[in-house]
Amino acid sequence: MSRCGSARSSACVVLFFGLSFPQTASTADGRARQVENKPSTAEISSADAHPILVELFTSEGCSSCPPADALLQRMDTSPPIAGAQFIVLSEHVDYWDHDGWKDPNSSAALTERQAAYVRALGLKTAYTPQIIVDGTSEMRANDLQQADKVFHEAAAAPKVPVRIGEVSVDAGNPGVLRTRIEADGNSDKHNADVFVAVALDRVESQVLRGENGGRRLTHVAVVLQLTKIGKLPKGKTFDESVQLKLKPGTDPRNIRIVAFVQEPGPGRLLGAALRKPAN
Repeated sequence: MSRCGSARSSACVVLFFGLSFPQTASTADGRARQVENKPSTAEISSADAHPILVELFTSEGCSSCPPADALLQRMDTSPPIAGAQFIVLSEHVDYWDHDGWKDPNSSAALTERQAAYVRALGLKTAYTPQIIVDGTSEMRANDLQQADKVFHEAAAAPKVPVRIGEVSVDAGNPGVLRTRIEADGNSDKHNADVFVAVALDRVESQVLRGENGGRRLTHVAVVLQLTKIGKLPKGKTFDESVQLKLKPGTDPRNIRIVAFVQEPGPGRLLGAALRKPAN
């Protein structure tokens, strides 16, 4: 694995500047937000928008990652392509955890997901920060022409409508959420995988050591768990009830749920949907 942000890796330095986003009001008060079962306009269904799944592989131990984390936040609040729904996931890898700071959000499973992308896309190596768009494109945000091309192609690609039903907290166990995931018929020639990600809506972290020592970092859509819940057979629909178990101490009011359909590999994104607390 290559790791940006230090002298040990000079081949993968990525500067996240140049993309223009409208200015938005900050919501950095850290307060828990109430989960509302009625979805907002952006959360109703991927049939009503053009969903684009943006996965950022990042780490609190990497000094090059905070600008990418900030970029992901801007994509989340102010999509750079009109008419597109940017569904973002912050996936914290664990290969920085032995360099002075253990990222409390890191996961070996997410490191393996990044490695699977490296194999599937024929990339030379994994690194941080690394952005994958719709499962098929690696994007460097300092390349405005490339970013514009990747986003417009992703927005124009046909997608399978995906829906996330009402989210309820188990009355006997507040650490368990229940919902229903639906996906319309898949006209692709192959079966596809259906995933559900449980992510923290917002995380603030005071980094004490390592390359970001002394910095207070903010993240959005921090993946706690990513689970394959089934398959979408070619020519058929998907409709399943899902039980999601939260880690102890997780506030269910500070989570968002992302469901997406993806070709095996991991491969091309076929559809995605988001449900999160309302502002």
